[in-house]
Amino acid sequence: MNWNSETFTINLRMGNLIFPITVKRTEEEIYRKAERLINERYNFYATHYPNQGNDSYMAMAMLDIALTLKRNEEKNDTAPIMDIVDQLLKEVEETIDEK
Repeated sequence: MNWNSETFTINLRMGNLIFPITVKRTEEEIYRKAERLINERYNFYATHYPNQGNDSYMAMAMLDIALTLKRNEEKNDTAPIMDIVDQLLKEVEETIDEK
């Protein structure tokens, strides 16, 4: 193994699947955390919905994680707030210009 290389291959186990993935050394930890998150959700669904099969558990885990991601994106969407701030600034500027 070349320890000086910027990238290397890790094996990620998700459900009953194993994926060899080449990653940057600096990003290994985030991949491992993602692997743990997927497996936590996978195991949750496997426990609560027995006999559904690997594909179903993986799909449910992916949907769960995607929904969480989208909800967080919407929470962090500052565009509507910035629109209001822009409108308020415009009104303040118009009021100042009138005086």
